[in-house]
This record gives sequence, C-alpha cells and structure tokens, in this order.
Amino acid sequence: MNEDFVNIKYAQDGRSTEVDELGMREMQAKAYAERHRRFLLIKAPPASGKSRALMFIALDKLAHQGIKKVIVAVPEKSIGRSFNNTNLKSHGFFANWKIAAYFNLCDATNEKDKAERFCEFFQQDTAKILLCAHATLRNGMSQLSDEVMNDCLLGIDEFHHSSAGEDSQLGDIVRRVMNNSTGHIVAMTGSYFRGDRTPVMRPEDEARFHPVTYNYYQQLNGYRYLKCLSLGYHFYRGNYLEHIHEVLDTTKKILIHIPSVNARASTGLGKYDETDRIIQQIGTVEKKDYHTGIYHVRTYDGRLLKVADLVEDDGKERNLVQSYLQRMKRKEDIDIIIALGTAKEGFDWPWCEMCLTIGVRGSLTEVIQIIGRCTRDCEGKKEARFVNLIAMPDAQQTEVKVAVNDFLKAISASLLMEQVMAPSWNFRTLQEANDTKTPRSNRDLIVEGLKPLSSEKTKTIVQEQLDDLKASILQNGEVQKAIAGATTAENLTKHLIPKIIRERYPELTDGEVEEVRQRVLLDTIVKGNDVEESEGNRLLKLSNQFINIDKLSINLIDTINPFQRAYQVLSKSVDAPTLKVIQDTIAELKINLTIEQAVTIFKGPLKEYVAQHGKEPSADSPDPKVREMTAALQMIKNLKIRRMMGLEYDEHL
Repeated sequence: MNEDFVNIKYAQDGRSTEVDELGMREMQAKAYAERHRRFLLIKAPPASGKSRALMFIALDKLAHQGIKKVIVAVPEKSIGRSFNNTNLKSHGFFANWKIAAYFNLCDATNEKDKAERFCEFFQQDTAKILLCAHATLRNGMSQLSDEVMNDCLLGIDEFHHSSAGEDSQLGDIVRRVMNNSTGHIVAMTGSYFRGDRTPVMRPEDEARFHPVTYNYYQQLNGYRYLKCLSLGYHFYRGNYLEHIHEVLDTTKKILIHIPSVNARASTGLGKYDETDRIIQQIGTVEKKDYHTGIYHVRTYDGRLLKVADLVEDDGKERNLVQSYLQRMKRKEDIDIIIALGTAKEGFDWPWCEMCLTIGVRGSLTEVIQIIGRCTRDCEGKKEARFVNLIAMPDAQQTEVKVAVNDFLKAISASLLMEQVMAPSWNFRTLQEANDTKTPRSNRDLIVEGLKPLSSEKTKTIVQEQLDDLKASILQNGEVQKAIAGATTAENLTKHLIPKIIRERYPELTDGEVEEVRQRVLLDTIVKGNDVEESEGNRLLKLSNQFINIDKLSINLIDTINPFQRAYQVLSKSVDAPTLKVIQDTIAELKINLTIEQAVTIFKGPLKEYVAQHGKEPSADSPDPKVREMTAALQMIKNLKIRRMMGLEYDEHL
C-alpha cells in the first residue's frame, strides 16, 4: 500500500536562489545583515546556503571585527565539502574563502594527528581558518584552556548536536566559549530541536543568541527548478527486502538509508548482507572500481548505474568512497547511495531526487535532515520525494505497542512536515485589523477573540520559532498518543500544549503562554485545511463545514483537535484490521494499571460488580472505581487474546 501523505507544490519564483551584488542569496543576505552579533543562531532549512552564509560572516569578522582565527566544526567529515575553498570575489564579495590543506581536518586523504593539528592551529599565525569534525573539536578542546578561544570565531554546523545536558561535550564547549572567553559563535541548524527532548541550549544561554530564521516555505517556494515535494509512507508485512522493489525507482537518483541492526525493521541478516541484497534488487554488479570504491551495477533493463556503499565499516574502503563523493561534480558521477548512519545532515548531493528510508526514524529531527538531502534545487529536477518504508502493525506481532508507536511517529512526522513546508499565515486581532498603520497582506487572517502578542518575547516565538515549537509538541510522547485519540481535544489544547510551551519557555507568564498557545492552534488548523477566497471572505474548510475565518472564535478552536487529520492520514493506506489493532493498543496504553493490579480487580471488585448488576462495568460510568474495573477487564481480555494466539504467557491466567 503506497500513497503520498503530503504533496506540496511551489511557485518557483527563484527568489531564494537569486544572488545580490555581493553574491548572496536571500537567506545569506539576511544572516549577513546581523554579522556584528557576537552570538548568532541561524535556523534555516537544508540547501538554503548556511555554509556560505558562515563564510561571508567569518571573512567579515576576520577583516573588520578583530577576529583572528575561525574554527568551523561539522558533525561528520563528509559534510566538510560544503566548506571547501570557494571563489567569492568573482561574485562581488571582498575576499575568497580558503582553508590551508594542512588545517582541513575533514579531508578523507589526510587522517593523521587531527587533535594535535587542531591544537597546533592556535600556536601559529599564518593560517586563519580550520575545518574539523565535531569529534575533533571535542578532543582538541579537552587539551586546551578556554582562553585559547579569545578573539576567535567558532562556527558550529548542525547545532542541534549540542545539548543543554550536563553530559554534552559540545554544549559544554559552547558554554566555555560564551562565559570564559571573548570568542564569537555562529551556530547553524536546519532543525532546532532534538529527538531526546533535551533542549539544545539552556534558556539563559539561548537568550544571548540573536536568531536569524529562514523557513522551509521561503526556501522551497523560491527555488528555480524544484516545484514539488512529496512525502510518502509505504507499509509492508514481513521482511522489507521482499518489498523494497515496490518503491525502488532506479531511474531516479536515490539515497537509501537502511535500518540499524537494533531497529525493529532490521532483518537480522546483518547490515552487509542487507546492503548486498539491495544491490541485487538494483541489478548485477559488473565491477567494483578499486580506485574509488564505487560499484558499477547493470540494471535488469540494461542501464549501467554507479552505486556507493557507505554502510561499509572498513576504514580504507570507506575513505575511498567518501573521498569520491566529496569530489563529485557531475550528475552522472553517482546514481544510488546506500547508507546507515551517514549521509543525513549536511550531505551535499544536489541531484538526489528521492530519499528512501527503511524503518521509522528515532526523531523528527532525523526525518527533516534526511528529507533535506533531496530538496536541493538543481537544473532538471522538478520533483523530490521522501519515502518511508515501515513495517505494518499486525495482531500477530508480539510487539504491537512498539509497532503502534512507530505509526504515531510516522503520523507526527507527516503532520509536522506538512506544517513547516506549507505557506505561512499572519493572524491578526480585530484591533490590529482596524489599525490603518499596520500594513496588510493577502496572507492576513483576522480572528475574533485572539489575544494580541503583548511582549517582544512572544512576538519572537510566533514570528521566528513557531515551527520549532510545533515540532517539540508533535514529537512529545503524550501528544503522539493524543493524536491517535488517547485523550480529549480539550485536554490536548488546554492542558497538554500549554504544559509543553511552559517547559520550552519557562520565563513566560501565564498570559504569554496563552498568547502562544492560541497561535499554535490557529497555525495548525489553518495550515492543515483548505482556505478559499469567496466574495472577499476567507473561509476555512473544517470537518466538512465552511467557517468564516473572521468569525472563528478561540472557544471553537479549543473544542477541535488540531491534529484530528491523523486518523484520516492513517486510514488512507492502512486496512481496517490494522486500524483496529492500533485503536485497541492505544486504548490499553491509556490504562494506568499493572497486570497484577488488573488481576486483583478482576478476581475481586469486578466479580462482585457483575454478580450485583448482572452486566459488565462501563467506561462511561461517572464512578472512577467502575471505570477502573472496565480498564482492568479490557486489559485482561487483551492479554487472554494474546495468550490464545500463543503470543504471550502469564502465570495469572
């Protein structure tokens, strides 16, 4: 069963890729305008040009702001090619970006003594720029004092690898530079949130950074060539290797990510055997180029493809392939890349048309990063597609709860990506709408009962950080259960979402939390439904009704589950028995009882209740003890069903 959940078309107005008189694209110019900030946080999607934005800012700081050295750190060395020597003067800038080969510590052909060369960089005056991996930064800084970063710029790519947690070495380095030196920091990320729900920075540290935000819609709508992005989920039963051919379109440039050996989607064959079998699905290996490590594979319809294996752990083989990929300059240089933990963040392959990911990813951050590999603008590429191959829950599976949780993650990812990649709306109060001094646009929506944004903090959150906040909400475990109907809409909108907002922004007052909460709900509802123009009135299509957006009250919003489309999304590609399994599992997840407690209730109070009333207890009873009996009974029934199927044994039954 294969269907795209999200399909978004873009205007192709070319704005995001056009350059100004300095050779800067739209996002880069926006970041460069803030180049004098000591701490700068650039939040922009993959392929928006963050690497070159850092080059512009770093060169200005070296020439005009008293900065003496620049250190750029990337999560893995394959990403380092984004910071290779670049001619900027020919496009109007005052200097070129150039890194001495000795201090390019991401060069796959130059692997020796990286930490030593990192330390040596601070002891010489000739070279001004060093490029390294996050690991080298951590190892090198463990040998140096904080003062070494005085008058230096630290540029950190994929900044969400940092963490406010005590055990985050990268986060510790950030705090050391901020508090114990005169150094500057430019932090860059396409997804400013983490999969482990730990914040990237402590609130007091984040408050010192100046944010520059450029959203997905600005980026993709402003492309010159790419006009359509599709997100699809393909559900299979059994072994994914038996179904991968259903989605493996070898006429496209494909990046394949296989599952971890510990993941539920793993076949148990081992990552090398899985890679070999995928290559067999592509065609027959004619030769392996031992100078590059690239396989030449003849497809079954006669085409010759170049396939890169990044799953291989052998250091020499891996370096050969990575070095080749870092040097590739033409579309025909590679056709398919198979990877496991690499080629996600910052990996630059502009010709990539499709990302095929097997198994549910551990976080929405990872999903966004993978999607970013195929959303680079490139001549001849009109469509990009992300396909997630997921094992379907089955009543016969022993780990149904795990499978259902996987589905909830997939739904959350779909909803989130639909949010961040769809057009933005400006929500205004009636007072703002009547203010003639406030400029109006056709993206304005006026909402009755909307609280005005009363502080600069809430304005910044709504204008710059709303997508990140919604990501935090959607990846929250309680929200994922709520999406599948485990709680009421009112509980989700009035209690759970405000709780997450307070956790993310502890300094907000209750009034400010409410202002942000309303915007989150409005943005989710409006983006998730069709808005049409009719006789000058903006109409919101919701639940098969047309509601005048000018009359959409906050009370109405509070009664709507903004993520109610989850079941609609799910039912498009999932059969009825599977949906029943999911619903039953979700219902059981809501039961706050151990099996021992359920058995005790079953043998005692429940038997007495049935003997007295002649019927089973009801979940609709106003008596909490009766509802607990109902929950215990459901838990026992589910357990008995699994036992009868031979899936689970319990000594109590």
